[in-house]
Amino acid sequence: MYVYTEHEIRTADKEAERNGLSPIVLMENAGRSLFDKAVSFLNKNQRILVLAGKGNNGGDGIVLFRYLKLNGFQAELAFPLGMPKSDCAKHHFSFVQQNGFDTVKEREYEKKHYDVIIDALLGVGTKHPLRDDVKKLIEWINKKDAFVISIDLPTGVLADSGEVSTAVKADLTISLHGFKRSAFLLPSSSYYGHKEVVSIGLTQKGKWKVWTEQDVKRTWPVFPNFSHKGTFGTGYIIAGSDEMPGSALLAAKGAVRAGIGKLVVGTTRFAASVIAGEVPEATYKLDGLQKAGKDDFPPKISVCAIGPGIIPGKEAEKAVQAVLKTDLPVILDAGALSKRTYPKERKKPIVLTPHPGEFSRLTGLSVEEIQQQRIEYASKFATEENVIVVLKGQYTVIAFPDETGIIQTTGNIALGKGGSGDVLTGMITAFLSFYQDEKAAVANAVYLHGLCADYYVKDKAARTMLASDIPELLPLVMKTFD
Repeated sequence: MYVYTEHEIRTADKEAERNGLSPIVLMENAGRSLFDKAVSFLNKNQRILVLAGKGNNGGDGIVLFRYLKLNGFQAELAFPLGMPKSDCAKHHFSFVQQNGFDTVKEREYEKKHYDVIIDALLGVGTKHPLRDDVKKLIEWINKKDAFVISIDLPTGVLADSGEVSTAVKADLTISLHGFKRSAFLLPSSSYYGHKEVVSIGLTQKGKWKVWTEQDVKRTWPVFPNFSHKGTFGTGYIIAGSDEMPGSALLAAKGAVRAGIGKLVVGTTRFAASVIAGEVPEATYKLDGLQKAGKDDFPPKISVCAIGPGIIPGKEAEKAVQAVLKTDLPVILDAGALSKRTYPKERKKPIVLTPHPGEFSRLTGLSVEEIQQQRIEYASKFATEENVIVVLKGQYTVIAFPDETGIIQTTGNIALGKGGSGDVLTGMITAFLSFYQDEKAAVANAVYLHGLCADYYVKDKAARTMLASDIPELLPLVMKTFD
């Protein structure tokens, strides 16, 4: 479940060749793995067309075609862009010819009906702009009433960018070795359809990966029976204002439901009066924003979050700077997200949780630029500023200062409601209060936050979910890991 750039894929191929794994064997592995994965989506009554390009992506399609024919599928092979030019593709096409499998002559495939079209035209080396003949071919594929399977990535989609002009709209994309970044960028991810990945025999060692249920289970903390409230840490959340008391309430509920031992909420007197009855488990530090600016923090806290429901300005910035001077893990959200320089010598993490609009203000980039290169820009910012960036949205990315990162696939449009991010801030606060592994703490909080939305839409309309539903769903979701 690793995610690779075009450069990383090419480097892995060269390293494999240096280690004695020939490109011909890699292509054979790819075609066989593609077949093993594709057959669960196919049946032998379907008419299948494999459209192969002239390069190695086409070669993978040639091997897949051979396996389909050898196993009794009604498959046909066509070369709409010309015959293979890659040495490996030529080699494997010779096997097809030796088996007596014919190819479709010229453009005869356009006159036939196919139930399945396999797109093996262009691979990770795709560059824009596309040639006119490629565009026409893509348009023909997209007009057909067929189930479309793309190999590695849909033709027309770039490996490393979300930018798309014309591209195949796949129903299924089977990526080789690992996912390509564009599978999680916008708008390119919408062209992939259902995403699968298969191994081709290369060593997995990417810097970015998709966080899975197995990763959550692997990093889930286990506590002895004699654990007490001190075991689970004490968090301090500076949040809320007279205008937005609900933000503090949602963050507090997220923290207590996520298992924090003790919670102190620093907020206004009015906000405290509103939320105290809803979160009796917490204690309150009145005028918390003003007092934080004077370095006045509760004793024995293990993590501090600031921002939900806070109005940006001089007072908020003074409080943020005071928080950053502590030796605590710090989460900055909403009103605490401003353009500033972060201390580089800190040992404990600083976690920023912007949505694309907030990240645009932090970086000066447009939202469109960010969405097309979420991984690259989040990673660059995290590395340069020595912070953890949780860039929220579809496929939330978590970028760490060491250039590694995580992509989250849980969650859906149900999270597109005001207050959802406040709950996430509370959850991250809780997990950082008792996790030893800080990366896993952030990753698991984001994963479970999205999973709550996935549970909700199983039997309810996505648009009806409220941010306040997330803390109520957390006990059910967390039970699957306890």
